[in-house]
Amino acid sequence: MRSRRRSPGDAVDFAVGVELVHNASLVIDDIIDRSAVRRGTPSAWAEFGYGPAIVASDGLLGEAFALFSADERAMRIVAEAMVELGEGEATELVARPETEAEYMELARRKTGVLFRAAAELGAVAGGANALTVEAFGDYAERVGVAFQIRDDVLDATADEGDLGKPTGQDAEMDRPSLVQVTDLTPEEADARARAESDRALAALDAADAPETEAQDYLRDLAEFVVVRER
Repeated sequence: MRSRRRSPGDAVDFAVGVELVHNASLVIDDIIDRSAVRRGTPSAWAEFGYGPAIVASDGLLGEAFALFSADERAMRIVAEAMVELGEGEATELVARPETEAEYMELARRKTGVLFRAAAELGAVAGGANALTVEAFGDYAERVGVAFQIRDDVLDATADEGDLGKPTGQDAEMDRPSLVQVTDLTPEEADARARAESDRALAALDAADAPETEAQDYLRDLAEFVVVRER
């Protein structure tokens, strides 16, 4: 299978595809966590049952891969991300991380790799060279890890109504989070997220790409994920 010539529609197809993958993973996450609420509304399994939710997740993945199927690089990026995401989810279920380093690797696999895939797909759609694709991937992976750390902090400290989903789930289910695995305070964990955000910005600066409003947005995103309240 060969990569075909780039077209403006590639960016839209890739964006829709990676969001479908993301939503498919959330459906399964909610089943694993027995979370009945997602962003203030009933989760798929809570509303329709486990079977229909799993089938819906499969359907979302099928639609996603149909959008990537015409481009070899896109297919490889997403397939590799899905493998790492699955390995991260499996690791969380059977082998609890015991150190900060082990937690950070889990966060990279659970969250960072999907962020990386989204950014790399955007670079591929824009016709970027391999080094630029990798730089954008490095940026996004760091943003994803920062997002996950901040998510852990919010689960431990936020109000359920403000967050839009149940809080305290990590502690209740004995699920590994940076706060659970280490003796870091929420403030110290937020500092770790900030460090990842700074590394993301450094990777973005290293990318061989013109300065545009999109670059400004990516910088704002790296800043936002460490201060978000939901």
